[in-house]
Amino acid sequence: MQIARPAAKPPGGVYRRHYRQSLLSIEGYKLFTDGDSLYEDMLTSIAGAEKEVLLECYIFAYDEIGRRFIDALIDKAGSGVRVRLHLDAAGSMFWQSRELSRRVRHSRVQLRWFHRWDWRRPWRYNRRNHRKLLVVDGCCAYVGGFNIHRESSRTFSQDQCWRDTHIRFTGDLAEQAQRLFNRFWIRRKRRDAPQPVADDVLLTNYMRGARRQLNGTFASMLSHARRTIFITTPYFVPERRLRRQITAAAARGVDVRLLVPGKSDVRLAQWAARAVYDSLLASGVRVFEYQPRLLHAKTIVVDSSHATIGTANIDYRSFRLNYELNLFTRNSRLCTELVEQFQRDLEYSEEIHADRWARRPWLAKLPELAGWLTRRWL
Repeated sequence: MQIARPAAKPPGGVYRRHYRQSLLSIEGYKLFTDGDSLYEDMLTSIAGAEKEVLLECYIFAYDEIGRRFIDALIDKAGSGVRVRLHLDAAGSMFWQSRELSRRVRHSRVQLRWFHRWDWRRPWRYNRRNHRKLLVVDGCCAYVGGFNIHRESSRTFSQDQCWRDTHIRFTGDLAEQAQRLFNRFWIRRKRRDAPQPVADDVLLTNYMRGARRQLNGTFASMLSHARRTIFITTPYFVPERRLRRQITAAAARGVDVRLLVPGKSDVRLAQWAARAVYDSLLASGVRVFEYQPRLLHAKTIVVDSSHATIGTANIDYRSFRLNYELNLFTRNSRLCTELVEQFQRDLEYSEEIHADRWARRPWLAKLPELAGWLTRRWL
């Protein structure tokens, strides 16, 4: 089946309906694909905190969205609730201001910047905290691709707001998220085996051996696929092993579809991704580029029965350098909703066809070469 390229701007009514598919409550889960709905839900949870608020984020901008969160965190800390805010120093470098640090410094919020530049240990600056996690009272947790900035809010960015995916969950999984936050906060790397909750599990790559486990779980999902693999990722720069598993799945008859952004905030990463289109298309993988706005969601659904939502991209940084956190689930309703969301996104995407791709101008291949040569540093 060929997915036609949409018009430059889809009809208003249809486009608005696409946005209204913003959240779904499923057996203790709530799925978000709209930033405004997510932020309101997170702020409501923070306002109801009685003991503890734990928040870590890669990009935290001190803008209209970030100021609301800072106000809420300072307010809760002032009422006696323990508030810990863990922000990545590099990710938020160009997004935060001195005003943020000043306000937090004069409050009871515990703020920690992850891996500030240190001349004595410059090598560690390349390892970033890419996790986006909020845990309230150990009872409710949020994880996914949304950072905290106006670019993910349709209120402030209109139709150009980033398309992303986040999930809220409660119960034992939220308690696991609380423990994972605290271990990262105190730099405790001793590994404890993650405990599945009803076939669902949270995996990070921080503790000893955990990186191998997280990467291996991704690989296992792909290698055991029998019918379908639907991948949504903003930065597709896979290692050789993962690329082989994807193409091998397509070669054995699995319907493999890759959804990546047509518009990217990291052009080198987009060029690197396009450098592997030829091999993907030759093996039978179907490649789609999302057109309306920047795609930042990070999900994989296999056989409509096994899925992951989280912070990890399909690139070298996530698999080798960054610290990530993903939920792996076998919840059938959640998997079904993720498949339906994937299909909705395809309606606003352009499929890349092998014959036309092979005829692209040779000048277009030069940026792809540049992206591919720098793929390990993206």
